[in-house]
Amino acid sequence: MTFSVAGICPETGMVGCAITSSSIAVASRCAFVRSGTGVALTQNVTNPDLGPLALDLLQEGLAPAEILEAQSQADTDIEWRQLGVLNTRGEAATFSGSQALGLHATAQGKGCLAMGNLLANTEVPRAMVDAFENSRGHLAERLLQALEAGLAAGGELGTVHSAGLLMSAEPKWPVVDLRVDWHIEPISELRMIWQNYQPQMQAYITRAKDPANAESFGVPGDE
Repeated sequence: MTFSVAGICPETGMVGCAITSSSIAVASRCAFVRSGTGVALTQNVTNPDLGPLALDLLQEGLAPAEILEAQSQADTDIEWRQLGVLNTRGEAATFSGSQALGLHATAQGKGCLAMGNLLANTEVPRAMVDAFENSRGHLAERLLQALEAGLAAGGELGTVHSAGLLMSAEPKWPVVDLRVDWHIEPISELRMIWQNYQPQMQAYITRAKDPANAESFGVPGDE
């Protein structure tokens, strides 16, 4: 009941993912990123514990394929999971257990991966990867284009209700953490939020690192 895409930007060091689902608040339990480390996705019948575990192992230097093996050892119900791991070098690995729901598929590309379950067709992840590889510009924009391509290719068999965009750059905290937890058109709503957030993103980073030289908040009372 989810489809997702993860990608990296070698030029900026950004890592991130975009995800959507018919379930409520999908990004809160399925998407994980860490600065200088990579991306972990855990979906289908989700075990959120597997996301932080994957990032910890990435930080220790394990390869994505080794991390999938470690996750399988850590979770006795691994056959219910669908997992994706992507490191900052663009190396990726995916897993779909034998109990993955409905039509499910994964795909990998240059600096990206995509996967989904309960899909309208098995070509959805490949459509997302193709869109990511053929796009340019900000990583968030490329991830959104890939998610939109997945929807255009058929997406999930049911109606999607939630979506999220999660990205890390140099700061240890996510520089983009945007969520639509329930909406009739969550991907369109997510794009609208990103378009409003993008012009302010760098200002929030500056406020954390150099508040004396940060831009004005531009709100009543801020002299």
